[in-house]
This record gives sequence, structure tokens and C-alpha cells, in this order.
Amino acid sequence: MINLHRGGAIAALVAVLGTAGIATAFAQPAAPAAETGLPETYATLLTPLYSGKLTIVGQEIAYPTGTPLVTGSIVTIAPGAETGWHTHEVPLFVYVLEGTVTVDYGSKGVRAAGPGSSFMEAMNWPHNATNHGDVPVRILAVYIGEEGVANADTAAGAE
Repeated sequence: MINLHRGGAIAALVAVLGTAGIATAFAQPAAPAAETGLPETYATLLTPLYSGKLTIVGQEIAYPTGTPLVTGSIVTIAPGAETGWHTHEVPLFVYVLEGTVTVDYGSKGVRAAGPGSSFMEAMNWPHNATNHGDVPVRILAVYIGEEGVANADTAAGAE
């Protein structure tokens, strides 16, 4: 279950995305202001991107247990390029800004995501992202990590 009250991690995420960004990233779609606990005027400013407790391959999201370290990055994949097989030990929120990325999760399937798509990336599961398009793919990646733990590690290939 996503715990939005995890002090340091959420404070750091707010610092990366700003107050509107964190609320937007985890807002409940179409929930009335009374149900969200947000002032009605603020709730009308939100465009929900993601709300959930599972990764894109159906795993429960698990927060790191050490000192929180949130990192926001723009990942750019050139046309015809790929990330190479890798894993993430930490939760990773993904928002596709431009282009369409195709991600191979091996035995868990292949998924494509275009502009405006958002999801929580697979954890500890090998995957490879490829840009089959003619324009660069740009992704906002927010790692909800931990000091001393890599946001990504190289993997041998698909499972």
C-alpha cells in the first residue's frame, strides 16, 4: 500500500515535484474534494496521473527501509536506442512526456506507453525499454529510493 505519510521520502518528493506535482502524481481520479481531504478549489486544479499500490507488472509497491533519497530525472531514449536490460530495487514513478516507449518485461509481457502515460515501474524484475519511433522518448522518472541503494542495476536479460 502506498503510504503518503512517509516523512522524509514524501518531503523529498515534494521538493522534486513541488506541492502540485506530488498531489497530481498520487491523486485519486474523479474523487470529490470531500473524499480527498483537499480544499475544493485545490482539488479542481489536479489532473490525476496515477493512484495505486501495484507496479505495472502487478507487484505490490515496497518502500525502502533506510534513509529516504528521492531522485527526479528526465530519461531520454533516442530513436532506435534502448536502455539495456536492467532492474530497479526502489519504487519508480514513470510519466512519459514525449514519444512512445516499448518495455519488454520478459515472461510478464511487452507494454507500450505514449505521451501522458504514467505507471509505477517493475521492481527487481528485468526489463528493457526501447524507442521504436522516429522522435526521442522523454520520460520523467521519480525514484523513491534510499541512500546507498542504486536506482537501477544492470540485468543479464529477461526472466
